[in-house]
Amino acid sequence: MGSLSSRVLRQPGRDRAQQEPDSGAGGSVRRPETGGDAAGPGFCYCPGSRKRKRSSGALCYCHPDSETDEDEEEGDQQQRLLNTPRRKKSTSKYIYQTLFLSLTSLFLNGENSDIKICALGEEWSLHKIYLCQSGYFSSMFSGSWKEFSMNTIELEIPDQNIDVEALQVAFGSLYRDDVLIKPSRVVAILAAACMLQLDGLIQQCGETMKETINVKTVCGYYTSAGTYGLDSVKKKCLERLLNNLMTHQNVELFKELSSINVMKQLIGSFNLFLMQVEMDVYTALKKWMFLPDQALVPSWNGSLKQLLTETDIWFSKRRKDFEDISFIGTEQGKPFVSVFRHLRLYIISDLASARIIEQDSLVPSGWLSSVNKQQWLAMLRAEQDSEVGPQEINKEELEANSMRCGRKLAKDGEYCWRWTGFNFGFDLLVTYTSYITFKHNTLNQPCSGSVRLQPGRSIAFRLRLTSFDSSGKLICSRTTGYQILTLEKDQEQVVMNLESRLLIFPLYICCNFLYISPEKRTENNHHTENSEN
Repeated sequence: MGSLSSRVLRQPGRDRAQQEPDSGAGGSVRRPETGGDAAGPGFCYCPGSRKRKRSSGALCYCHPDSETDEDEEEGDQQQRLLNTPRRKKSTSKYIYQTLFLSLTSLFLNGENSDIKICALGEEWSLHKIYLCQSGYFSSMFSGSWKEFSMNTIELEIPDQNIDVEALQVAFGSLYRDDVLIKPSRVVAILAAACMLQLDGLIQQCGETMKETINVKTVCGYYTSAGTYGLDSVKKKCLERLLNNLMTHQNVELFKELSSINVMKQLIGSFNLFLMQVEMDVYTALKKWMFLPDQALVPSWNGSLKQLLTETDIWFSKRRKDFEDISFIGTEQGKPFVSVFRHLRLYIISDLASARIIEQDSLVPSGWLSSVNKQQWLAMLRAEQDSEVGPQEINKEELEANSMRCGRKLAKDGEYCWRWTGFNFGFDLLVTYTSYITFKHNTLNQPCSGSVRLQPGRSIAFRLRLTSFDSSGKLICSRTTGYQILTLEKDQEQVVMNLESRLLIFPLYICCNFLYISPEKRTENNHHTENSEN
């Protein structure tokens, strides 16, 4: 059980000295008082005496005749008690258990109740002194509300997430400082805690949500965190989605992502973790669009391997009905327009990807024409102008227009690869050994496309190295941060040193690249938001 807060209200009128335990084993012991001063163990309690310094023994030496037969008998009794086997019990644990049972009885049995709370057809016999720990009831009983003098209060519950069980937990949390919260109940309890202004319970709900984020809960938690103002939970859920959407794809997650606004935020994010290239984002979006709208295929319940095939078949049949209109130009597709506008459509610089996008006819041809023009001009600048790449970090430009690439390394070893697509005459080779290096390849190895034989080229980039557990939870992560790297022909440079690092496989590598300098851009790499003519 997690803790809410350390405060426990004491019953009115009870003296503090009665509640504090003696230093010996056993329960609470009431200490003698003389002149209002309570003495601790080893002090003198002789009549008329003041509290004296701690003596070396258990006997009193305030008066010469204090060592009487009575004292000797008391000493013998203490010796017998010391020699009698007893069950060891922590004083604090004993008092906590006693107090817990007492407070539980107050709550469950309504003993000495001075107010009744009615809500959702149920009734609770409670105590104002405990209810005042709630900001909601504290204001109610301050005298400014009409309920101030009422013995029975009817609560209106405007939030549909709140049910009787959630109210039971919320009220119970006022009588004890630990509450069991099941992940399946956390949203309902959070809703009740927010309504009653129970800060401790709200905090515990937030911690429970952070600890139990998974495929089934992440989307619901994200929405609830936004509704009830748990910004740290919302941020953690968004990070989980950005890390898992592409690296740990599954049908269940696609179905849970029913919010277009959330998907729009993920697709457009600079921090989206890719497995290969930008075209994979387009493919994932196509599969996601096929799943949540039950009007498309209400009975589909296949596996992830079948999903792309079934998606392509469905859209192929749809194209026959709407030959001259893109899918997002139809009534069914219009809700997805805002999501597709966040795609980085420079992926058409790869021939295979360009053909798939044109064949699918999901986006308007006008969008593609605009991107084609931008990519063509960028290629001409790289080929014929004095373009040498970014010369300074422009974070906004890098985040908005960079190419997003990724790679999964299943086990340790030596790897070398390039990400497919036209890179403006800059053939970049990535090597993984005990280092990660970038190489400006020109003549040493065969190139998949044209290479500009310019003395030096620069790129802006950020590289991330990450490991996840089987459920997609982040285990460890490293990053280079934002950097500018200038490479001569066939020059290779280390961008991340992995020596003496304990790496956990599979290992995921994600990189953002910007090949064209921001100051040379006359148009944004994003496609325009013009609708199809």
